Amino acid sequence: MSKQTRIMEPIGVLLTSPTNSYLEQELDKRFNLFRLWNVPNKLEFLKQNSGSIRAVAVNPNVPTDREFIESLPALEIVSSFSVGLDKIDLEYCKEKGIRVTNTPDVLTDDVADLAIGLILTTLRRICECDRYVKAGLWKKGDFRLTTKFSGKKVGIIGLGRIGTAIAKRAESFNCPISYYSRSEKPGSNYKYFPSVLELASDCQILVVACPLTEETRHIINREVLNALGPSGYLINIGRGPHVDERELVSALVEGRIAGAGLDVFENEPHVPEELFGPDNVVLLPHVGSGTVETRHAMADLVIGNIEAHFNKKPLLTPVV
Repeated sequence: MSKQTRIMEPIGVLLTSPTNSYLEQELDKRFNLFRLWNVPNKLEFLKQNSGSIRAVAVNPNVPTDREFIESLPALEIVSSFSVGLDKIDLEYCKEKGIRVTNTPDVLTDDVADLAIGLILTTLRRICECDRYVKAGLWKKGDFRLTTKFSGKKVGIIGLGRIGTAIAKRAESFNCPISYYSRSEKPGSNYKYFPSVLELASDCQILVVACPLTEETRHIINREVLNALGPSGYLINIGRGPHVDERELVSALVEGRIAGAGLDVFENEPHVPEELFGPDNVVLLPHVGSGTVETRHAMADLVIGNIEAHFNKKPLLTPVV
């Protein structure tokens, strides 16, 4: 982080979960830091300290809902350690005059890189190949043939920062790119489809890269999976609830899609056990932005936004 900003008054900041050691250390240096996960009785703690907590640094997996916000009457800013905002009640924050920030841009490359990694790992069966060699099976014969990535038609749900970065990387593999979003992106050279169903019908690899909203919850349903078809692959680096997991499990078991690469799940860290067995499924523990460099940059943004707010300077990445 750049030169540390000194804030004279002892401002109370609540960190909701053990998100990142660097973030925790830097917040502790600058503020009066409260660690919510160390508290045996959270309701009693909030009742006793609510008047002292003026900022919250939140993990995307911890809901910042109306009830939580109401428990902190002195709250002025919610600084999210994530680009996603689906766990924060933005409307209520706006109503209460509470500022909200997130960490866009700095994680784009890592998430896009991981999406390509998931595609290659799933289609080329890299995890299965690794197990094959380590089990000594190569001595008994060559590994079976897999599926080529280069030249496959890639459909992307959501052509924002991350979706665009994925598209650019897939272009390097000579993949035709198409996309679905709420509206056609002006200036884009990629083929636009006005519905997810049409997109899924026209691609071989379907990538979910859109924000989670009520409209996009279970955007991957039975119809979309059937449209993707027995030669199609699903890649999800968005949010778990984008996919109806029961329908996904069914589609995989019945061979209605060829495979899936998943970094996110509906009820993390709980993952349907039916996904553990199939070799055409690659599962990751929500590590899209999980590099030292990116998590460090995300922490800097969280801290920088809180400091900017209390120093009465423009927020670095304002949402509300």
